[in-house]
Amino acid sequence: MNFQFATPWVLTLLLLVPMFGITYVLAKGRTKPATMMHAATSIARDLPRSWKVTMRPVLNIMRLAIITLTVFALARPQIVQGRETISGEGVEIALAVDISGSMASLDFEPKNRLEASKQVISDFIEARPYDKIGLVVFASEAFSQSPLTLDRMMTARSLDQVQLATDLNLEDGTAIGLGLANAAYMLTNSAAESKVIILLTDGVNNAGQIDPLTAAEASKALGIKVYTIGAARPGQVPVPVQTLLGGTDVVYQESVLDEEILQQVAEITGGKYYRAEDTAGLRAIYDEINQLEKSEVEVQVFNHYTELAGYLLIPALLILIMELVLRKTAFRSNP
Repeated sequence: MNFQFATPWVLTLLLLVPMFGITYVLAKGRTKPATMMHAATSIARDLPRSWKVTMRPVLNIMRLAIITLTVFALARPQIVQGRETISGEGVEIALAVDISGSMASLDFEPKNRLEASKQVISDFIEARPYDKIGLVVFASEAFSQSPLTLDRMMTARSLDQVQLATDLNLEDGTAIGLGLANAAYMLTNSAAESKVIILLTDGVNNAGQIDPLTAAEASKALGIKVYTIGAARPGQVPVPVQTLLGGTDVVYQESVLDEEILQQVAEITGGKYYRAEDTAGLRAIYDEINQLEKSEVEVQVFNHYTELAGYLLIPALLILIMELVLRKTAFRSNP
């Protein structure tokens, strides 16, 4: 439900209201007061001020109120109530995100690889209101962080709660095959025609009991397309490490990424492999996937407008009638 003016430009006429008020004040100052001839001024000095004279400015205030209400009415204030009718089918997407310790590397802005990924994925989720999206995280094990749902706020909250495995006191490692299998399992009972996994990692499969290629074959059998993303800058990258005194130091370590496996996983399932070396590149990848995986959804919007002008014109008319009556009766001017 929204409030709006159908013709808001008419509101510029409200500028006339203070102009009328200023004109009245100036005209009153130029008007010579009525005089009478008398023998001594002391006779008129102490005469009480008539209530008609005191209250006469009320007529001008009423006139300004009439103009104001009329201008607002001409601007056509409305209450708009919208209703959406959605037909078609969205894409069902399982997001698999690596939370191993290497995702703490500081080669991505604003903080590290994981925080940059969360920011970009959050925008991706927001841009797909008609798709069911689920979230899987993996290190040495894989976990379902959020089930498939149309509730974007729920998925976004679950994503915001994602932390590094080391911060969660979990065993470190990178179980790419297990993360992929967990995401595929999330889509197993899906009836959607388009099922997609977007797997993001920065390392090499070194944990878990499931080989990534085996998980890829299983995904293909389920009709799932897998997009793989390697989020790592090549060469030496800064990595925070805990010191013996409990502090944090930054050291440079070689970035290791198994691109060959990620390419094979994507090829097996009919997807595509991407390499992101910074946050801007990562955002461009998710934007491209967003364009490739379009939802077959048609949205029709029906708006109901409730006109409110009458609620302003009725009191304006009543004030006008009252003003005319007062001018012809109590405030009638004698020639």
